Amino acid sequence: MSESPPAPASTLDDDLRFGGIDEAQSGYDDSPLAIWPVPFERTVSYGRGTAGGPAAILAASQNMELYDEELHVEPCAAGITTLPSFEPPATDLGAAIEQLRQSARPHLDAGKCLVTLGGEHSLTLGPVLAARDAYPELGIVQFDAHADLRSEYEGTPYSHACVMRRIFDEKIAALGIGIRSLSEPEGRLVESQGLQMIWGHELRDLSERRFQQALDLLPDDIYLTFDIDFFDPSVVPSTGTPEPGGGEWWPALTLLRELFRRKRVVAADVVELAPVVGHPASDFLAARLVYKLCAYWAEAAGLLPGQNAV
Repeated sequence: MSESPPAPASTLDDDLRFGGIDEAQSGYDDSPLAIWPVPFERTVSYGRGTAGGPAAILAASQNMELYDEELHVEPCAAGITTLPSFEPPATDLGAAIEQLRQSARPHLDAGKCLVTLGGEHSLTLGPVLAARDAYPELGIVQFDAHADLRSEYEGTPYSHACVMRRIFDEKIAALGIGIRSLSEPEGRLVESQGLQMIWGHELRDLSERRFQQALDLLPDDIYLTFDIDFFDPSVVPSTGTPEPGGGEWWPALTLLRELFRRKRVVAADVVELAPVVGHPASDFLAARLVYKLCAYWAEAAGLLPGQNAV
């Protein structure tokens, strides 16, 4: 069996601003949106390379045009700051998750919408708990190919395959979207606990009413976690655990824009990009996705040029 192509180095330049955004539009104090690179990779179980995800997203973002043809503005005008990268020093996974929680909390307390760039999906638990500290009535929306509801995987309860189980244990209401890969015990948990899922096979014919009804069952404050393997591998091949039958670009954006309109997204992450040298399309899509999340957040907050702040 041939080895996977090497991923780009995960070294991050902390002087690199997301999108190459002008310094006047990216100062910390005046920016309501904060991009946080977290090159965390401890429990990958198939393809490796997610530690290189944040660097690849930031590098690709330097080549984005900042005008949004859908919203007819430059969303960066709302203010998007880029934080220094952070990789928790603790070797114990539970302690590392707690360090992520403590490091995320000051930005949430400052009123920022914190957008974390991963890294593997296990890191999500840290900023989710920080967001719940700041917003006690918190729900979570998960775009993903995998349920990630295992009790433990490969000897740890903090695996990327367990992150949504830990969130379930915290009694945080969740909605999974695009799920199409799970074990039998995970399936039984979904059925016995009545967990909300919009399965992968439902994406093609998903009605606006079905999506709205699912959102209506969640609290107003939402943490959005977006595993890049939500997309079909024909759209995003550079991810550690690709699954056929996934989402497409514009339908996904339609769902995201509706989410931001109906709920208050207080924090988000984009995880599981595993960049491949010489194949930058997935990196660029992930960068554009992050910018779209910022755009929809700013639109919902009334912070885009020509809008009245809400």
